[in-house]
Amino acid sequence: MRTPFLVLTAALLAVSVTHPAAAQVGSGNSPDAATERGLEQYRRMLKDDPWSNPGLLDADRGEALWKTARGPKNATLEACDLGKGPGVVDGAFAELPRYFADADRVQDVETRIVWCMEKLQGLTRAEALKPPYPSGGQPVGDAGAIATFIASKSHGKTFAAKLDHAKEKEAFALGETLFFRRQGPMDFACATCHADSGKRIRLQELPFLSRPEEAKKVIGEWPAYRVSSTHVMTMTHRIYDCFWQMRLPRVEYGSDVTIALTSYLVQKAAGGEITAPAIKR
Repeated sequence: MRTPFLVLTAALLAVSVTHPAAAQVGSGNSPDAATERGLEQYRRMLKDDPWSNPGLLDADRGEALWKTARGPKNATLEACDLGKGPGVVDGAFAELPRYFADADRVQDVETRIVWCMEKLQGLTRAEALKPPYPSGGQPVGDAGAIATFIASKSHGKTFAAKLDHAKEKEAFALGETLFFRRQGPMDFACATCHADSGKRIRLQELPFLSRPEEAKKVIGEWPAYRVSSTHVMTMTHRIYDCFWQMRLPRVEYGSDVTIALTSYLVQKAAGGEITAPAIKR
């Protein structure tokens, strides 16, 4: 039986107790160095016990949703083709986003799931997306739970999304442009926070996402359970959250913007290991 919240609480308490002592060991005794050692110990404790991850509960829920007949057509999603044939989920996430001829569009895992929910089950887009961006403490929506399940079936594999079709190349190029494009009232871009090494906002490290060595370490962690908001966030939700923090208009779920940025990030993380669902701060 999984007891993720009890284990997680114990991990947090352990870090709060051992953190002061951590300042006395290792190289550097500055507050920043001590904080980083405490955070690293916390992350290591969580990874040492994979069953402490509450995100696995959403992966289980997503698997049940994948196999349950729903909607006006009373159908499951087991005929959904994620790129490796109808119903094949093992390794599919590792090769997304990709171009799908039936949709004539590049789709990431979330966009493809919603497309299948509409086409196979007869659900409306609003029904499939309810809720698109749950607030802190609220469970991830059905599409997000299914995405978490599918991502978990590529756990341990490496990103190998193709860049062959013209629309795949277009999505990557758009994603690269959006990553570096300064916009909005704060004149921010994704690159403002994620195009340099060693940056941190409060206690959160800011990975250099346009550098493959760093992108490989973090992109494969999403969808992830966020301790600070106590729920699973998908990649689309994470992009939405970044746009919100930049004071940009609400980005539409499954829009060309989110697919393009995901395409760019996945290409930068090519060859990187998938560890979703991970645990994030």
